[in-house]
Amino acid sequence: MRRSNTQSLGEVMREYIKETRIERKLKEVDVVQSWENLLGKTIAHYTRNIYIRKKILFVEISSSVVKNELFMMRDEIKRKINEKEGEEIVRTIIFK
Repeated sequence: MRRSNTQSLGEVMREYIKETRIERKLKEVDVVQSWENLLGKTIAHYTRNIYIRKKILFVEISSSVVKNELFMMRDEIKRKINEKEGEEIVRTIIFK
């Protein structure tokens, strides 16, 4: 017999993620992993290290020219990231 209070595995996982409060960290990991899709392969080629700490996105860039271009586009990049995730994941972007 089937119980009347059954849930799908997806529903259970979503509840678990919310209860353990790891949803934000998973979104941060998604931002880092989707950097190439967001900005393209050329920019990703010059990117050495990306991480988020306290809503600040740190991006290490190996080219000063690319770093300058990204610096001028940082508000647009921040908007795209937060729009994709559906909440404010990144408040500030620092290019090193």
